[in-house]
Amino acid sequence: MLKIGLTGGIGSGKSTVTQIFSELKAPIIDADIIAHELVGPGKPALKAIVDHFGQQILTNQNALNRKKLKEIIFSNPEQKKQLEQILHPLVFAEMESQIKQLSGPYCILSIPLLLETQMEDFVDRILVIDCPVEFQLERVKNRDQLSEDRIKAIIASQATKEQRLQAAEDVIDNSTDAQALAEQVKKLHNLYLSLA
Repeated sequence: MLKIGLTGGIGSGKSTVTQIFSELKAPIIDADIIAHELVGPGKPALKAIVDHFGQQILTNQNALNRKKLKEIIFSNPEQKKQLEQILHPLVFAEMESQIKQLSGPYCILSIPLLLETQMEDFVDRILVIDCPVEFQLERVKNRDQLSEDRIKAIIASQATKEQRLQAAEDVIDNSTDAQALAEQVKKLHNLYLSLA
């Protein structure tokens, strides 16, 4: 099975693109969804995170306080690295096990931090969703109600546009309208079927 690693900066439109692939019946495995599930109450990953960061990152219901954790890791690169060392191996192991259960010519692996985790070899091709920074700022502001400074800090902590484009076999330009976006996805869908 051909493994397509879909990546892009925050607010570039990864979810929209995976949604269109999904409508074309491509199986999707999403690293963010897996990471979310891995830190559920009672899960080993949550325990490992609490062991490192302390009880302060739990809510009163003993669930992960994501807002608190984000504050810690975005203000301290060392802590961010610690969190990644706990989570990333578990996320990739779970992705691996989900891939084994799939059948079909190709699958989309949505991995926002594909380049940052140096996991390019995990996939067969890299598909980058690209758009201007102004679009990213606008989308994330509307979606997550974060300040512009916080969003810029997140963008700065990710791979640069140049690094992504250099690593990409395929690029989707998400700076136009929904129809143009759907057309680009269809084209790639057909390419991936032919390559598989």
